[in-house]
Amino acid sequence: MVFLHEGLGSISQWRDFPDRIAQDSGLPAIVYARYGHGQSDVLQQPHGVDFMHREALEVLPELLRQLGIDRPILVGHSDGASIALIYAGSGHPLRCLVALAPHVFVEDISIAGITAAKQTFETTDLPQKLARHHRDAGKTFYGWNDVWLAPAFRSWNIESFLPAITCPLLAIQGQEDEYGSMAQVDAIACRAGGPVEVLKLEQCGHSPHKDQVEKVAQAVAEFVKRCGGA
Repeated sequence: MVFLHEGLGSISQWRDFPDRIAQDSGLPAIVYARYGHGQSDVLQQPHGVDFMHREALEVLPELLRQLGIDRPILVGHSDGASIALIYAGSGHPLRCLVALAPHVFVEDISIAGITAAKQTFETTDLPQKLARHHRDAGKTFYGWNDVWLAPAFRSWNIESFLPAITCPLLAIQGQEDEYGSMAQVDAIACRAGGPVEVLKLEQCGHSPHKDQVEKVAQAVAEFVKRCGGA
């Protein structure tokens, strides 16, 4: 299993979730921080609006090649889930895919949530909190926030990748997600080319694996076991 973190994520921000899934499924797991995140190299220039495509089509395939991993199970959260969907929809073989709070297009609620996040970053202690996880919290934050708020990003859409996804897929979405509505997972269920399971959670925000850890950990572990776990 390969875990792909959210837009402001890092290895440490997964907490013990990957360990739990690995133990429950009997499968080894790899967690890594993308460029500009965690303890990876600090972002040197702004991301382009195609950054998730580049991560999915260039960086992730090369990482898996270097590690000698064929047909992985991808577990992605938020931007990481979108990267996993692009990867899967580009013809790369997977055992299965878990998408936690995925984005397949940009909604008004997405822009509102990310605008609010910018205000929070600039008026609260959020920079100090993020600094516990990232080498340069400011560059990590604005590297994510600026792209999502760029006018050119408003038309970002990866629905065209969905029909080519033929592996089993589990999509999980919180009813109170501040960055996306149920339209995201509904689009995946309607357009993906393979079997899709959807788990919609009440009283759950943008981080299902933190907001409802027991339910989500059980659902993910059972799903990946059915797809080839020990």
